Amino acid sequence: MGNLLKTEWYKLRKDRSFWVLTGFLVIFAILYPLILEVGKEANVNDFYRGNILSINSDIVRLFPAILAGFFIASEYSMGTMKSIVSSGNSRVRMYFAKLTIFSIGSIIIMLILPIVMMGASAVYKGFDVMPEWTFFFQTLGLISLFAAAFASVMAFFSTLFTDSGKTIGFLLLFLALIGSLLEFVSAKVAFLEPIITHSIFISQSSILTIDQIDHWNGEMLWTFIGVPILTFIIFGFFGSLIFRKKEIK
Repeated sequence: MGNLLKTEWYKLRKDRSFWVLTGFLVIFAILYPLILEVGKEANVNDFYRGNILSINSDIVRLFPAILAGFFIASEYSMGTMKSIVSSGNSRVRMYFAKLTIFSIGSIIIMLILPIVMMGASAVYKGFDVMPEWTFFFQTLGLISLFAAAFASVMAFFSTLFTDSGKTIGFLLLFLALIGSLLEFVSAKVAFLEPIITHSIFISQSSILTIDQIDHWNGEMLWTFIGVPILTFIIFGFFGSLIFRKKEIK
């Protein structure tokens, strides 16, 4: 397993799409705060919430879908996957090695704005724009957890489609619409409402307001920690089953 992880990590470091995405986000994170104006926010967390977390939640969450198309799906169309599966390693181990590294890549992409942009904003605007440290580190942890959960969903569909163009197109459309579709279903089918409400597709947006939670009870812990972990396990399991049975040409 260790050698598989090293191999996949090497591929990620050499992946052009990963560097293009991270490079673009770093440049944006450094330059964008220059045009931001510091208003009289209601509390110390509002600048971070309104100008950084909101962009991450609305736009940047789609970027790992592009990485999935090139890092996972393209290996099928290029024939790389065929040589990998002929190496004699277990397909399940191969799948989880790739999923692990892809999850790390997704986490890196999702953490660039909260860390780099917040740091640049503090330098340009003064450290008064910095959020509370508890809120800042809570969001970093939850963003990482949800990024890994979404990565497992993306890896599942990448294995299903095995074509970079189809994968990217489907995932972008899926991620853009799934929240609205699930809310519509939950309004029509009452018994599904609790499941949908606690799913990663709905609860991710609540990361922006976790500083307003007075105390973390069992339901909060389940929604923000248990559900992402369970999602990663479930989609990882089904993705590995598909990969195990898949005929690779």
